[in-house]
Amino acid sequence: MAKFVAVTEAIKSLAEAESKLNLSRTEDEAFFTEWQTELPNLSDSEQTALDTLRRRLLYHRADGELLEGAVTLLVASPLLELAGFYDPPFKMKAEAAIEIAIDDGEETLRGRIDILILQHHLWVMVLESKKTMISVRSALPQALAYMMANPDLDKPRFGVLTNGDDVLFVKLLAQPIPQYALSRAFSIYTVASELRSAFKVLKHLGQSITST
Repeated sequence: MAKFVAVTEAIKSLAEAESKLNLSRTEDEAFFTEWQTELPNLSDSEQTALDTLRRRLLYHRADGELLEGAVTLLVASPLLELAGFYDPPFKMKAEAAIEIAIDDGEETLRGRIDILILQHHLWVMVLESKKTMISVRSALPQALAYMMANPDLDKPRFGVLTNGDDVLFVKLLAQPIPQYALSRAFSIYTVASELRSAFKVLKHLGQSITST
């Protein structure tokens, strides 16, 4: 009988995620080109909305560290909305429950994805938020586990990680061998142009997904 374990308990480091999920990081620059090529231009309304988003982030951040819920409300959710992920053909699920079997079915990991984006019942994006005092990269092991739970083995999976200060993108392919790659970190709290750059990547991912 399979033993059920919380993802956060079973996978606490990147090494554990790679080992338990039989996953490796590729350094092939051609693997994840979506975050740096053919990025779209921004409309005036998008730039205005991004300026408002950053102004609000700086305003609330000035009082101290932001908790995970505040990061989702101030940064993650507005970016997804502005990029069109809350509109057709996408669907959104918050706190989506997942299970993933490992160790030949002897152990089943359980967890909840902060925000899951679907297109016609196919998983297309996982978003994971952390509080600002925690490095954005600390969300990577957990996000990889959630991305590996995607039942659509032949489709690329994308992840967006943010702690409110930074944004990091992840691409994962389960076949022919499970591999993933990372974008650079976008320091949206530090430099105003970084938020615009991160949004361009997010918007481009949405366009890439709908065109395939």
